[in-house]
Formats: sequence, structure tokens, C-alpha cells
Amino acid sequence: MTEIKGLQIIARNEIGVLRDITSVVAKYNGNITYAQTFIIKYGEYKDNSLIYLEIEGGNFNLMVEEIRKLESVIEIEEEIPFERVFGKRVIILGGGALVSQVALGAISEADRHNLRGEKISVDTMPIVGEDELAKAVKAVARLHRAEILVLAGGLMGGKIAEEVKKLRRSGIPVVSLNMFGKVPAVSDVVVSDPVMAGTVSVMHISKMAKFDLKRVKGKKI
Repeated sequence: MTEIKGLQIIARNEIGVLRDITSVVAKYNGNITYAQTFIIKYGEYKDNSLIYLEIEGGNFNLMVEEIRKLESVIEIEEEIPFERVFGKRVIILGGGALVSQVALGAISEADRHNLRGEKISVDTMPIVGEDELAKAVKAVARLHRAEILVLAGGLMGGKIAEEVKKLRRSGIPVVSLNMFGKVPAVSDVVVSDPVMAGTVSVMHISKMAKFDLKRVKGKKI
């Protein structure tokens, strides 16, 4: 497997900067597997662009040196890829009190695995309302390294259920707490205890654990 390397670039906020940088990467046969860019709001590089790329293959050293020579580039530095820093992500959405309980289980279990060399992180967002939750579920498919979603609440259905179906088709499993509404029926598994829901979610995405949601798919725990 070809090693993936990270590259962080601070550049002037100008038209064509991303084009110039990616053209150099392509010139040296690098394959960009992940990219993000945003305008820096604070600090010494305020109002400039931060461009982060994860690159597979190619002549990395030559592409770095050529990018460094571009007029728009202020600073360039090799970085460790996000997969090796933050690892796989558990996403938890729903009502605040239940989200915190799911997070308790997920964080406690992730701690055990991370102490043994794995990298698993837990993202939480207390959010209510059908429209807002549906938008959040839909956005999970666009989150880098998101491996599993846990929905924590007392009532979820309608638009949320439709987005859960779409998310599962994209390959991201969904764990639901036992609640009213259609979401439990369209999720991979339903868990009654929120702490356990967080625990089994981490176990499912872990390389070390032997738990597999597919074995209990469609069941209530």
C-alpha cells in the first residue's frame, strides 16, 4: 500500500492558487486523496488561505520544492495525515442529555483502544428539530473519516428517517437509541442503553475488537 503524506500550505487568498498547487502535484504523479481549504481568521496569517492535502504516491519531495517556489505560497510544511492523528470518527447527534450519555460510553471505550495504539475520536453535536437533524445526518456522509453515526433522542422520524436510509446506502452504519418514530426501524441496530450504544459503536469500528454490527443488524439490544 502506497504511503499517504500530508501537506499544509499557507498561501495568499488569490484566484488560481489551488489550481497551481494541484497542477504541481499531478505533474509529479501524486494522487490527492483528501483536500481542505479555508481562509485563516486569526493570527499572523489572518486573511490568507490554509490548504491541506493528503497525497498518495508520486515524487513527494520534488512536488514540495516546486510548490514552495510558487509566488502565492507563503509557507509549506509536511504534516502527519489525519488518519494517524485523529483516526476513525464516531458521530453522535441528538438531544443534549442523551448525547452526553452516548458520548460517555464511546469515549470510555475509545480510551481503551487508543491506549493500545489505535486512533478513534468522538464527535458530538446536541441538536433538535426535524429539519436541523435531517440536515446534520445528511452532512455526515461528507465528513472525512466518519465511520459510524449514533442518533440519540426520544422521537425521530420523517425527514430524519429518509436521510438515515441514504446514509446507510453510502456505507456508514447507523445506531439508534430505542425511541419513538421511524428512525429505529431504518437503522442498523437499536440499543436501549445510551452508554452501551456509544460502546458498541466504537467496538464496531475498532480494528482490535471483534464486535460486528452486521451480526446483530436489524435487532434491538
